[in-house]
Amino acid sequence: MAYSQPYDVVIVGGGIAGLSVALRLPADMRVALFTKGQLGESNTRYAQGGLAVAVGADDSPELHFQDTLAAGAGLCDKEAVRFLVEQGPAAVNWLMQMGVQFDRAEPGSDSHATSGGFLLGREAAHSRWRVLHAGGDATGAEIERALMNALRMRTSLDLYEETFVSDLLVEDRVCIGVSAMSRDGRSFTIHASATVLASGGAGGLWLHTSNPSGATADGLALAWQAGAALTDLEFMQFHPTVLVMEDGSHLISEAVRGEGAYLRNHAGECFMPRYHASAELAPRDVVARAILTEMLSEQTDCQYLDLRHLPAERIYARFPTITAICHKHGLDLARDLIPVAPAAHYCMGGVLVDTTCLLYTSPS
Repeated sequence: MAYSQPYDVVIVGGGIAGLSVALRLPADMRVALFTKGQLGESNTRYAQGGLAVAVGADDSPELHFQDTLAAGAGLCDKEAVRFLVEQGPAAVNWLMQMGVQFDRAEPGSDSHATSGGFLLGREAAHSRWRVLHAGGDATGAEIERALMNALRMRTSLDLYEETFVSDLLVEDRVCIGVSAMSRDGRSFTIHASATVLASGGAGGLWLHTSNPSGATADGLALAWQAGAALTDLEFMQFHPTVLVMEDGSHLISEAVRGEGAYLRNHAGECFMPRYHASAELAPRDVVARAILTEMLSEQTDCQYLDLRHLPAERIYARFPTITAICHKHGLDLARDLIPVAPAAHYCMGGVLVDTTCLLYTSPS
């Protein structure tokens, strides 16, 4: 049976984007949040490495800006990059206010840390140690935990779990709500003054991906069908190092290379210096193409991450999640060569919006 219920805002998607929008809205606004699976089953949960933000004593938004432009190889929207790096510290402070617990450096240690004691990691294409992380390599899970706890305290929010949004309702080129299907197959409509798409990526369209099964480009299809413009869909980022096993693909964070891991081919050669001056810390697209080139040259289905030269206990403590993933598949992260291959990771294109997320419609 179809029915309609008025809300101030409808949010499609329950990852960090959707949760953040919901929590940023005034507490007295009536909000409906839709998620295709259970709340928490999103790319956010599986994000390992952390958040890059210029908060170190030797860092600045300007340095972050320049590093991003260099990694973008001339393809960046400078206005958007400037907005991102300048707003980053405030966004991280807000996450902390929501209860996110980022890792802190041990007193007296020689680790890189902020003036407030938060531990900083290093990742590819960054000239500074600027990556905040939580639980070693469980940053996304910690962010998700804190935001979901805060969300559940919002009495003005209705959560629609295991509910698929099938259409955006449009009248006179204005979105007035959504059509959806509940877990028991019941179709219904929701009307709202504003509709927010925060529906995740498209990694599930590829054979190998770091994304969960729900990342199937639903939001892009909804927007396109409703008349919104899409852009930059060719920019699908492939993560260089994913452990591909019979039970699926498992992300091996870029932070592993940031800690000093090498990439080796089947001949045992550290091959990255042949492709880029920054070797293992080259931008992701460079590393992913280098790994694929080596795979094609050797006619193999993987290359190897090598952490055997690094202190084992440090590795286990820094990467407990990845250590457990490897152990489940009979591998020791600190003592074995870890087979990796590139996999679809981050959908960098999508609905065409400005820096305040107002969308553009297609000319037709």
